[in-house]
This record gives sequence, structure tokens and C-alpha cells, in this order.
Amino acid sequence: MTIITEERLAIVEAVRDFASTVLAPNAAEWDASKHFPVDALAQAGELGLGGVYVQEDVGGSGLSRADAVAIFEELAKGDTTIAAYISIHNMVAWMIDAFGNEVQRQTWVPGMVAMTDLGSYCLTEPGAGSDAAAITTSARREGDDYVINGVKQFISGAGSSAVYVVMARTGEPGSGSRGISAIVVPGGTPGLSFGPNEHKMGWNAQPTRQVIFDDVRVPVSNRLGAEGDGFAIAMKGLNGGRVNMGACSLGGAQWALERALQYVQEREAFGKPLAANQSIVFTLADMETELQAARALLQRAADKMDEDAPDVAAACALAKRYATDAAFNAANAALQLHGGDGYLHEYGIERVVRDLRVHQILEGTNEIMKLIVGRDLLARAR
Repeated sequence: MTIITEERLAIVEAVRDFASTVLAPNAAEWDASKHFPVDALAQAGELGLGGVYVQEDVGGSGLSRADAVAIFEELAKGDTTIAAYISIHNMVAWMIDAFGNEVQRQTWVPGMVAMTDLGSYCLTEPGAGSDAAAITTSARREGDDYVINGVKQFISGAGSSAVYVVMARTGEPGSGSRGISAIVVPGGTPGLSFGPNEHKMGWNAQPTRQVIFDDVRVPVSNRLGAEGDGFAIAMKGLNGGRVNMGACSLGGAQWALERALQYVQEREAFGKPLAANQSIVFTLADMETELQAARALLQRAADKMDEDAPDVAAACALAKRYATDAAFNAANAALQLHGGDGYLHEYGIERVVRDLRVHQILEGTNEIMKLIVGRDLLARAR
């Protein structure tokens, strides 16, 4: 059970201040200009947000997954896009911290914790999204090196990151999940290049590009864990990524709800405030109910991660699916409550709606989340 400590409250307050003074005032401009604010990310690193649940011996904050849920919700109230990138960055830092050897941890993690070195997670490919075991990017062994060839798709931070954790096939073609390994590729490695920044519906303040490997040669010592461990590492990383992304959705939707509460009390129609309309009151109540339920499910999943519970994957999938759906619906309802104003850039609601939409797709589509939950349910019913 999550216990809200004074330490948690102090951390959340510091994050809230950062989100309100650094992220929120710039979010609209960063979205409009498609600016990736690496300077603001460095400021986040100074607060310990580059390694929220990374161990302290490499500079991490050493906080719990339950703490992380509260932190990412607050960050997303300032800028959902940047909060989501910080979530992905944390996943990459945690993978190296959790599965790397001491040399790997000391080499890459401290810079990532400070967010002077950004991280990207390279799993998805043009022909392998939900079916992650079907990836074709290869890492061929040549002596003490791997030679990597292939293309990764929809990679956040690509081109700006210093560290890429790449899932590549070290086994024979057709070896499925057992033939995948996790390999760290430093930015600037010869043969590493990037496609153009994708033109997206949302998430405009972070780059999303292809990562292209053309005979990229890295030492075998850059591999995390044993050969063939990559798929398991990727899935464990995604458990946390799903919970964090749900928290980012929750923060964006909570911000939209707060704007809607203010708007319906100030705006009048037919000689009275919109808030006097019962249907609007019911809509607000539904939004609040769904967001509180999402928050509870996210905290439950985070607790299971902290406890290393056996059903953690299903709990994370359930929370991610529910939270991202509920948050998108709440933000969309906030836009509707604003009427035509909700469709205008200046109110910010449409930006949050655009940003939240992709959360129902990434870190595993919500259809895949249902599959994970349903299969777990059937397995326990046998």
C-alpha cells in the first residue's frame, strides 16, 4: 500500500514548482515551433528527474515507482510532451542501471541522471510494432564487436540523444524473442544516422525520428545482460514505461479539468454561468471520477512494481490502458466544455488532446494491453 510521506510531498512540491515555472509558460511555444528544450531537460536533471528510480550510487534519486507516478503526473501538468520524454529517458537509464554491469553503469548512467546525456529506447521498427518479437534489426558478431544493421521507427529523442538502448537480433532469423539482445549504442558512432523529424498530430516538442544502423560497430561489452536477454529486458522496461505514461496522461487531463472548472464558472450562456447547467455538472463529475479511478490503478500498479509482484505485467497493462483512455476522454470533454474556444490554440486544451492521443498507442497499444490483461485473467481462472 502506498504511504504518502513528507519526503514524497516535498519532492512533488519541487516538481510542481518546476512544471509551473519552467514547463507551463513555454509549452505552447515549444509545441508551435517544434522545439526540443534540452536546456529545460538539464534543469530537470538538476532536480534528480533524469534518474527517478535509478540507484543512488550512480547519482540516481533512488525513489520508488509509486513516487514516480506522482512525479510524472505533476510534470505533465506543465507540459505533457516533455513529461513523456522524461519518462522514456528514465526507462532507458533504469535499463542500464538494472541490467548493466558496474562498468556500464558508471560509464553511461551518471550523465543520463544529470540529463546532460539524453537517452532513447529503440525497439519499434517499420515492420514490427505490437509484435516486438518480430524485429529484424540484426547485430552480427565479429570478434569482440557487434555489427548492427537495420532501422528503428518512432524513436523519441532520436538525433539528440547520447545513449541508445537498441533491441537487435543476435540469434538466427526466426528465433523470435529468444534471439534478441539489448545493446547500448553511443550517439556519434559511425554508421548511425537518423531520418527526418516526423510530422505528428502531437508531441511536437520532442523529436520523433527513424534511427538507421548501417554497419554500426560497437563492442560486445556494450551488451546489457547475456545474449538473448534483450526481449525480457525490453518487457520489464515497458512495465514501468506504461505506468509512467499513464501518469503523464493523468497529469495532462487533470490540467484540462482544472481549466474546464474555471471556464464553466466564468462563462455565461442564457443569462447564467455554464456551471449552472446540470449536464455540465454531470460531465465534470464523470471526469473527476474517471481520473481518480485512474490514479488509484496507477498507484496499485506502481506498488506491485515496488513489491516485484508476480502479476506486475498485467497490473501495469491494466493501469496504462485505463488511465490513457480515461485521460484522453477527460481532456476531450474539457475541450467540448470550452465550446469553440477549446478548439483555439490560446486555451491550450487542444494541445493536450493532441498530445494525449498517442499515449493510447505507444508503450504497447491499448488493444495489446487488453490482450495482456485478458490472458492473465484466463490463466488465473484455470
